[in-house]
Amino acid sequence: MIATLTGDQVDRAFARRTEPTRALGQDAEAVGRACYDMALRFHRGGRLLCFGNGSAAADAAHIVVEFVHPVIMGKRALPAVSLANDAATLSGIARFGGFDDSFAAQLRLLAAADDIALGISADGQCSNVARALEAARDAGLLTVALVGGDGGQIARIPRLDHVLVARSDDPQVVKEIHVTAYHVLWELVHVFFEQPGVLSPRVVG
Repeated sequence: MIATLTGDQVDRAFARRTEPTRALGQDAEAVGRACYDMALRFHRGGRLLCFGNGSAAADAAHIVVEFVHPVIMGKRALPAVSLANDAATLSGIARFGGFDDSFAAQLRLLAAADDIALGISADGQCSNVARALEAARDAGLLTVALVGGDGGQIARIPRLDHVLVARSDDPQVVKEIHVTAYHVLWELVHVFFEQPGVLSPRVVG
């Protein structure tokens, strides 16, 4: 027998997404500040370094593709790297330094002060993402975190530059809000680049 959905079930599925989506819109000022700060770092020659575990690693790769190879014609390519893509590096670090250091070790070796560290964690409890954001902060990088729920341990890290929280305990909804958030980050970074004089008198070409 084929199961059928009731109207209430459909309504509940959409309702779970309504408030978190509205909350992201209410955070527009915070999102805009993050975009401006990211645009400044790119303008100075910085790169975007993304990282996360599991499906968040796939999000990190998705973000990198968006910046490196824009799908919208005429948008500039911006340098970005996913620290979650190299299985050999990740497993090598995990074997000798522990999994918690898997992203932080790469940041300490590869990052420059003008770079941007963007860490993703659906519940905010990923220790390796938290440690990498701390390492990035200590090295002077711009730090951006995408988290969910109450933000977890990552939201409690002192002196992170931008923590954007998807306000839901449903991991599916958190992921959907994160996708929307990083698409907005991409879009508004480019808006700042397209406004002469906003980043400096000379906008890089």
